Amino acid sequence: MLMKMLSGPNTVKRNNEESSHHLTGTIDNGAKKIKIDPSHISKVVHLRSLPADVRDNEVIQLGLSYGRVTNLLMLKGKNQAFLEMEDVDVAHQMVASSEFQPPVIRQRVVYVQFSNHKELKTDNSPNQMKIQALLKAMQQADGGTNHVLRAVVENMLYPITLDVLHTIFSRFGVVLKIITFNKNNQFQALIQLGDAVQAQTAKLSLDGQNIYNSCCCLRIEYSKLTSLNVKFNNDKSRDYTRSDLPPGEASTSILGSSSLQGVFSGAGLIPSPYANQGAMVAALQQSQLATLATNATSVLAEASLRNTAVATQLAAMVGVQNSVLHVSNLNEEMVTPQALFILFGVYGDVVRVKILYQKKSNALVQMSDYTQAQLVIKYLHGVVLFGCPLHIIMSKHSQVQMPREGQEMANLTQDYANSRLHRFKKPGSKNFQNIFPPSEVLHLSNIPSDITEEFLRKTFELHGSVLGFKFFVRDRRMALIKLSSTEESVKCLVLLHNFKLNDTHHLRVSFSKGQI
Repeated sequence: MLMKMLSGPNTVKRNNEESSHHLTGTIDNGAKKIKIDPSHISKVVHLRSLPADVRDNEVIQLGLSYGRVTNLLMLKGKNQAFLEMEDVDVAHQMVASSEFQPPVIRQRVVYVQFSNHKELKTDNSPNQMKIQALLKAMQQADGGTNHVLRAVVENMLYPITLDVLHTIFSRFGVVLKIITFNKNNQFQALIQLGDAVQAQTAKLSLDGQNIYNSCCCLRIEYSKLTSLNVKFNNDKSRDYTRSDLPPGEASTSILGSSSLQGVFSGAGLIPSPYANQGAMVAALQQSQLATLATNATSVLAEASLRNTAVATQLAAMVGVQNSVLHVSNLNEEMVTPQALFILFGVYGDVVRVKILYQKKSNALVQMSDYTQAQLVIKYLHGVVLFGCPLHIIMSKHSQVQMPREGQEMANLTQDYANSRLHRFKKPGSKNFQNIFPPSEVLHLSNIPSDITEEFLRKTFELHGSVLGFKFFVRDRRMALIKLSSTEESVKCLVLLHNFKLNDTHHLRVSFSKGQI
């Protein structure tokens, strides 16, 4: 039926979309540069490199994240699709945004460009009528302006934490608040997203999906609440817009109603923490690890940072998870592998860094493990480095390959496995206890006694405006320095960490939770 649609008199023909765009401006979108003539800007966009088994609703939801979608034509045999947006402005925003933040479906980068077609003319085939019905349903705000979702986890064989929920729902928008609780012997959560479109997209995409393979099924509906009132930031609730909330005991008295159905089977949203159920049962029988497993995600993070022995035991239980990050929207003129090594090294041990030869605004960064990679995403996604906000997602690659000797791009790939600048290789190091989000205040250490405040101020003023400085009263080897913005502090950390103060001392720089 799809092939018949493509050859019919009232349907869209592909006409070699990739090569038929005229040239004035350029967008580096995928393997080739797409040049854009304003006269060929259209409200129809062409999507390439879709997953082979991509669903209609996944493509629609991608379009909805930029604006209203009025039509869709799928070319599943070619892993392509056409989306007709509400107007040219929405389509232009989608194409322009995709230049520096390529959209992702199932961890696969999707390439976006304008189509030569000014509109989609599709027929009334059953498949196309189904797409129209789906479009209409997804466009409807069946939750009104509500952007609070209520999630019930059925068949919960593995523990679900706040971090797991945040990771999953962040794929569809900005997660503002989460409250978790148990009701009727079921784990439930309330998730507040940035707006109604984000909530609707998350609901349509995640309802009925398994978090882990064949278990932990999500049942999602709109909450009757229009906003969440989070009083505490702890393992039960979190307000991601406020870091000043106390870690008191969170309330679990929030009630709601739902009409739930049976468990769906199928692939999970994230890899299962155990290779199979038998391995899980055997592991839980080990008394030493049974307690740890009650909070698998957070415990694994804690173990990998604080206790090497426990981390090794957990690693044997936990399935292999990717530790390579894909970083885009880099400042090509300023960023080096060393800069990314220093910045990402604040949150984990960086193994390798590769700046892509064909697209130097992109890089791959391999962390020591999956948990450290997640910490990097948590703290550095959206942070401005050399004037450009970083876009960080998990890569489909399992490791960063070193280039062959003599290759032109050899200097763009660096191996840091044996670097002496790793912060977390020494068990019990205080660095494990001092991981904070980027802020305008930096913590300085390893300062020799002959280095003055004036010298340090002048050194940092080469890269930003210093608003405050003070040595620690009890230990003059450490100090706090305040820059005028977080962007400036990030830049100073990248450029001045390991700065040589004398023959035996190199400056150590990290983000601080303290204020001056």
